[in-house]
This record gives sequence, C-alpha cells and structure tokens, in this order.
Amino acid sequence: MPTAADLTLMRVDRFLLERLAPHREAGAVPLEVTAWEAPGEPVPFAEAAAHEGVRVAPGHAWGAPWSTTWLHLTGPAPAASESGAAQVVVDLGFTDVNPGFQAEGQFWSADGRPLKGLNPRNRAIAWPAGEPVDLWVEAAGNPTVMGHQPEFQPTTLGERATAGTDPLYVLRRADLVTVDAGVEELWHDAQALRDLLRVLPDDGARYARVLRALDRLVAVVDPDDVPGTAAEGRKLLAPVLEAPANASAHQAYAVGHAHIDSAWLWPVRETVRKAARTFSSVVTLMDEDPDLVFACSSAQQYAWIKESYPDLFERIKAKVAEGRWVPVGGMWVESDTNMPGGEAMVRQFLTGKSFFQDELGVETRDVWLPDSFGYSGALPQIAKLAGNRWMLTQKLSWNETNAMPHHTFLWEGIDGTRLLTHFPPVDSYNAELAARELDHAARNNREKGELDASIVPFGYGDGGGGPTAEMLARARRYASTEGVAEVRVASPYDFFEAAEAELGRPAVWSGEMYLEFHRGTYTSQARTKQGNRRSEHLLREAELWAATAAVRHGVAYPHEALDQAWKTVLLNQFHDILPGSSIAWVYRDAEAGYAEVAEVAEGVIGASLAALAGSGDTPLVFNATPHARDGVPALGAAPASGSEGDDVTVAIEETAGAVAGLLLANGLVAVHVDARGLVDSVRDLRADRELVPAGLAGNLLQLHRDTPRQWDAWDIDVEYLDERTDLVEALGVEVVASSADEVVVEVRRAFGASTVRQRLALARGSAALSVETVVDWHERQKLLKLAFPLAVHADRSASETQFGHVFRPTHANTPWDAAKFEICAHRWVHVAEPGYGVAVANSATYGHDVQRTVTDDGATVTTVRESLLRAPLFPDPDADQGEHRFLTVLHVGADLGDAVRDGYAANLAPRVVQGAAPVEPLVTVDDPAGAVIVESVKLAEDRSGDVVVRLYESLGGHARATVTPGFETSGATRTDLLERPLEEDGTELDLSEPLALRPFEIVTLRFTR
Repeated sequence: MPTAADLTLMRVDRFLLERLAPHREAGAVPLEVTAWEAPGEPVPFAEAAAHEGVRVAPGHAWGAPWSTTWLHLTGPAPAASESGAAQVVVDLGFTDVNPGFQAEGQFWSADGRPLKGLNPRNRAIAWPAGEPVDLWVEAAGNPTVMGHQPEFQPTTLGERATAGTDPLYVLRRADLVTVDAGVEELWHDAQALRDLLRVLPDDGARYARVLRALDRLVAVVDPDDVPGTAAEGRKLLAPVLEAPANASAHQAYAVGHAHIDSAWLWPVRETVRKAARTFSSVVTLMDEDPDLVFACSSAQQYAWIKESYPDLFERIKAKVAEGRWVPVGGMWVESDTNMPGGEAMVRQFLTGKSFFQDELGVETRDVWLPDSFGYSGALPQIAKLAGNRWMLTQKLSWNETNAMPHHTFLWEGIDGTRLLTHFPPVDSYNAELAARELDHAARNNREKGELDASIVPFGYGDGGGGPTAEMLARARRYASTEGVAEVRVASPYDFFEAAEAELGRPAVWSGEMYLEFHRGTYTSQARTKQGNRRSEHLLREAELWAATAAVRHGVAYPHEALDQAWKTVLLNQFHDILPGSSIAWVYRDAEAGYAEVAEVAEGVIGASLAALAGSGDTPLVFNATPHARDGVPALGAAPASGSEGDDVTVAIEETAGAVAGLLLANGLVAVHVDARGLVDSVRDLRADRELVPAGLAGNLLQLHRDTPRQWDAWDIDVEYLDERTDLVEALGVEVVASSADEVVVEVRRAFGASTVRQRLALARGSAALSVETVVDWHERQKLLKLAFPLAVHADRSASETQFGHVFRPTHANTPWDAAKFEICAHRWVHVAEPGYGVAVANSATYGHDVQRTVTDDGATVTTVRESLLRAPLFPDPDADQGEHRFLTVLHVGADLGDAVRDGYAANLAPRVVQGAAPVEPLVTVDDPAGAVIVESVKLAEDRSGDVVVRLYESLGGHARATVTPGFETSGATRTDLLERPLEEDGTELDLSEPLALRPFEIVTLRFTR
C-alpha cells in the first residue's frame, strides 16, 4: 500500500512532467530546412555551403552509419521579449542511449564559424532578437555501437564498409523557440528539490518540509496559467531552497568536464569533430554563464582544434587566459599506463606539456587519467620529473574484488617518489550534479574525518557535449542547501591546494595501482601492441643514430619527422586504442600509422648509418642496445667479434625412422625437444640443474575458452582457467638449420582453423633458448598462451615496467593477490629462488600469468605463461584474425640484469652496414654492477644542438656510475623531463665524479655542445 508521501510524490511528478515542463517554451515557429549529404568522409564548411540541398521537414530519414548530412536552417527574426530569450531547437532523432554514442551535430554560423555542439542533452542554441535565422547544422550519423540490447554482441557497425547504408535517424524538430525564463527557473527550483528528496531520510523534518513545499506548489501554480503563476511558485519554494547547508556538509568541488575518448566506438576522425562540438558548446556556455570552470586534458585534442577549427581555438585561448578553461593532465592523450615503454611515457608528458606551454602559455601541474585501465608504479616519478604535483583518476572504483582504501592519499612509486592522488568518491567522471551523486560522494569519501571534500567532475563525455546549463542551475541551488553537499564550481587545482593544506598525514599507497578488471587489454589486438613495441624501439634507434650523425658529421637532425612519428605513437597509446578495446576502423588506422612510423624511422636510421659508416667494405655492426654484445659497444658500431663458447651440437633420436627427440647443447645448457615439439628438459650445465619438472614440458601452447561475462575485448575472467586444451600434437619436428654457431628446430602444429610454426634456436655462448612462434590465427573467443613450467621455488615474479620492474606474488593468499591472476609485463618476466633465477623475455607480448603449483612428490613448480592471442567478438568481431609473430627467450640461470639485457636484445636487433671504421658511442656508462641503463640519446627539443641522455637504475638498488660523453662538451646539467635544469641556478655536474642513483631513479642529463 502506498504511503501518503508516495501519493504526494506521484502527484508532484505528474505535475512537473505534464503541467510545468511544456510551459518552459512560450512558443515555437518551424524553420525551413534543406539537407545535403556529403559523399564519403566529412567535408569542410565551405564545401558543404556551396551545395544546394533539398527541402526536408520533420519526419525526414537521414544518417546512414558514419555519414554526414548538412542541414541549412532559415527562418524569421525573433522579436524581443521580456519573458525570455529565443533559441533554435533541433532534434536529430536522438535516442535514449547515452549522449555521445549516437547522432551528434555542430551548429555553424552562416559565415562558417563553429558555434556550438548539438547533442541529445543539449539541443538548443541561443538566437538574437531581430536577426533572421540563418544557421547550419553538420549532422553526424554516428551509429550506436554500444547501448543496444543484448550488450557485447558482434556488430558490423565498426567499419564503414560493413555498417550498411540505411538511414538510422529521423529529423524530429527544427524550430525557433521562445523560452519562458520564469517557468524555466521554477522548473530548476522544483527539480532540485524533487531530486533532494531522493537522498533525504524520509523520516526527517527536512524531508517533510521539502515534500510539503512541492505539494503546495501543485496547488499554487495554475495549470491554466503557468507563466502567470510561476513567480508565486518560486516564492513558495525559496525558503526550503535557501535553508543553508549543515556546518559539516561535504565540500564538492564541481569541475566542468567532458571526457572524450580519442578513439573508441568511433574512429579518430570522428573524435576531431566530437572535440570541436564539445569545446564549442563549452566556450559558448562560458559566454552565457560566468560560473562555469572547465578542466580539459589531452594536448592532441587541442592540436586537432588548432589545425581544423582555428576560430574555435582562439576562443579557447581566451578562456584559458581568463582562468576559467583549465588545461589539465599535461599528456598528449589520456594514455594507457600499463603498456607504453618508459621513454614513451616520458614523451607523453614532454610533448603534451610543451604544447600547453607553447600554444596556451600555461604549465599543467597534474596527471589527469580518470579512465585508464590501471596505473604503473613508475608513473609517480615520471609525473614528478615532468613538473607535476597531483594526480586524479577514478577507474579503480571499477575493481571487481577489492575496494581501494583511500580517496585522497600519497601514491608512492617504485622508486619512492610520492604524488598526491585523488579518486573522486562520486565514482564518476561524467556526473550531472544530481543529489544522489553528491550524497554518494559525501558518504563514500574515506578521508571524511580529515578532509571532507572531493572533486566532482560534471558533464557529458564522449561527444555528449560536456557541462550543461541545467547542471550549472543545479550547482547554484546546491551551493548551500540543507541535506546535500555544498557545491562549489571550481578548478581541480583549488581542491588539490586545499587538500595539501588540510591533510596532516596522508595515507600512502605503495607500488602499482592494479585494476582488478579489464585484464584482457594486455593482449587484445596483438598487431597494435606489436606496432607500439616496434615503433618505440625504432624511434629509439632513429634518435640515437641521428644524434650521433649530427654530432659526429654535422648531419641535420630530423626534428620534425621524429616529432610527428612520436605523436602517432603517442596517439595510439590512448587508453582505448593500445588496449585493444576499440572498433575495427580504429585498428585499421593504427596499423597504417605504425607503418608510416616504421617508414620514417627506417629512413632516418638508414641515412644516419650511411653517414656514420662512411665508405668502406668492413662489416660494421650497429648496436642500439645499452649493453655491449659480440664485441660491439653499447650505442656504437664495430666489427663483431663473434660469441665465445663451445660449438652448438644437435643429437637426433629416431624411432622407426621418425624423430623421437632432439638434444641441443652448447656447453652452457642442454635442451631436449621431444617428438611433440615440446621442451621436456632444459638442463643448466653450469649449475648442474634441471629446469623442467618431471612429467611436464615447456614451449607448451595452451588454448582456453575465453567468454567473459561482459566487456569482451576488455576482460579475461578467472573462470577461463577451468577449461584448457594443451596443443601437444605436432605435424612435424625437424632441424632446419645446424652450424657450430646455432641450431634451429622447426615445429609445426594445427588446431581448430589455425596453424602454428615455431622455430626453437640455441646459439653459441648463450644460456637462452629462443622461440619464434608464428600463428595463423582463426579462432573465436579463445585465448592462446605459451607456457614454461620451471623447477623454481618463486614466491613472486618480477615484471618489467617503465624504468624498472614490479614484484607480484605467485600465490593467492589474499583477495588482493588472487585478483592479479593476469598481469602486465613489458619485455621480460623473471622468477627466482635464493641464488637462482630464470628470465622469460619477449618481443611483442604484454599479458602474462605466473602460477605456483606443487607436484605429487612435493616439488614446487613456477609456471610462466605468455598470453599471445585472444579472439573477442566485441567491439571488433574480427579482432586478431590472421598471422602473428612472437619471439620468446627462455634464459636459465639468469639474474635481473640478464633479464634486462635479454629484453633490450629481443627488441633491438643489430644492424650490419658496410663501412670504413668503428663508430664510438656518444656516451658511455661505467657501472661495475651493470645496473645503470641508457634509455635514450637524442638532441634537445629546443633545437640548440645539445645532447640529452636519459638513464635509469634498472635493478632496484643504489648504484654509482661514471657517465662520459664521447664528444666535446662545455658542461652537463641534470634536467627534468622537459629538459629544464633541475637546479634553479643551472649548476653543472662534475662528470669526473660518479653519478649516484637511488633504486629505479631516472636521470636526464643535458650536455652543452
């Protein structure tokens, strides 16, 4: 039985919807509309305006998937009115799914200026009295890729060629409307109070007073004369709205925001337009409402606006100068932080912050990553060295298993750097400033005893248009109202400065912030991941050799070409591109981008090596790794001396004329490959130790069912472990190359609709088995792993991350441990017991799992598995179909230094060029422990010709190293990541003294030429 309050609310709700809402408009006049559909891709305004459209009316079907239709709206001039202003209102046929995931539009002036976006929650643009309507709408027929039921089903909408040509939308409205200001304000008053009732205790006095006021409103406002009685209604509600907030009310720093994924369920080309639509809406709203403060990240999106919408960019610059538009984040894009390499993470900040400084005259002070899928433990140091003080994220509220214990705290990175970090307890970065959101933030805040304040980012994202006038109206009414948090529209920096002042002893979270969700993103879309890894290393080589050629021979350094190549790589590290969670179109673009990067980098490398090698017929080996190999110095070139050690031998075992097994040996290690192509023995001859547990085998490909409960391309659920097929049948096992320097065994397999060809190689002087795996992959909803069970008693694994490594448990003692059943590693994983370890390095793999089990006889087995391929059906139903190549290196008896060396070697093959004489490295590092690694050598960004060298401590201990430049220099200074002196007075380093580094410390040195 409904209560009396229920009955009252039913009456109030119907009154608001049916009596009050329709009178927000005082009148409407239909506009004349013509439509022209652009063929193919979007066209500029001038081209569209030159075409004569056809006359259309409401009911017109338009918008084939990914098409663009230009609407020209004309009509009479609105008369001046004391009751309210005029607006042009357009409904493109918007649906009930989230704004930003369907049709969108851009209002253009008749002279070609972008005025404002057109979105499902923001359908109007103000129009001045006395001016005839002459307005254009660039309508984007973006399909709803996600939001239909059932979710996560295969879709053809992710590519224009497969999306179809039938119209998706119907034009519903194009009117010139007069808004009744009095009714509009009453509507916002009543909505704020009705919303407040959703969070107030229904047995409290405040609830009763608000309910009574709304009940009386129904009686006071005459449904036959709503405009005439609206003022009386506002007067009635004023006392309950003006009741001040409690002294202990939560302080909500409401920050205007519009999280725009740089690609996801739409291609990059559409993100450019999404940014323009949202940004134009924001600056227009700022012109109309002085209260709005807007925080906006991603230098890439600003760069797009500068290039394609220069008038809009100038409007943004003006708002930045006012301090109301706040550039945040300082990165080129809101990137993934799990998979980008160390130097790439540096470049995210170097490139992003440089853009903000050069183009907008501001230096951002924070990391702004609300939606990335977990956070590397290296990030605090990288962020601090880039000049940042704070970080904001929200994504860990999505954890499936454990809740983060803090909302405002110090995040300590792997090197000890601490960064003040905030998780908005509102658990959203697309808030609407609804009472329920503010109430959740207040109740959820874990620091409320010391800092009862938080950031509430508000605004529709992904092309939904950002903050709205309705949200700001709600903010004003909740600025100080009893029963809800106090709302202050502000810059996020206002919050962080207050937090620094108020938090006496903040809690500390140490190490990575692992997202207990979306673990499949380490593996999905393998070509993009391989493209990222390869591009990072190609650009390392290009910069190294170009800098060396510039210093040694005066060759012009290709600043522009390298800058553009880096920007392509940085864009594709966006947190829905590199993780593999976007539509097919995005990956077609990404792969083309990586091909362009490779072409540019290889061109730079080729020209540089030619200049460095000179004319001659001596085979010179150019070694871009930070370690000497085969007699060639790190970062230099020389004739190779060859590997020392015993000859490699192979013994072939036969049964009835068929290969029963192969034994490869080189005096350091003996590897047995059985008739199945599996490695059933790896014996370390130096330690006289067997590494493969009895009855088990390595090089084992394992196929799992991969049907996550949701978010196909994103997720691997722990239940995948329940079903597994070991691929043990071989079509052939044979020796395909044999010499004293190397033996190569080829294994061929077939399973399902796929085939595999592996080449197992053992080389002279190496305790490592190299496995090249080529998969022609045609499975669906399967996960392919490569397993190496090891007779090592390891409590934890070490996985490379940016500028270091992170340890993770191999057991599942706690829910936090158990949740890490799939982990991310860069170029290597290392497992060890006291005194002995094994490294598994790779050329293109990020997803791994490391499990510890016990055999029947009590022996411990630590199994390292690489996740090679997945085959999710959503959002790209053809994800990863086709051929892929992976390189895996199993190094027995390896310490952490060996793992680091293997990782670089697996990703930076030597280059042989005929030349005249060896090339000395630009910089050498004398470090007896081998811990200090040169990560990059380049010329300075300011084009001064100075040489910049970035190095780091790689083993997790204190180190001392002497750094010596191989060229004339007038001095060296230690800089931040933006290549600015760390010491205010620019104090130069004494290079004769060893440089001291703490564990995992990053050091950037600038050598003046």
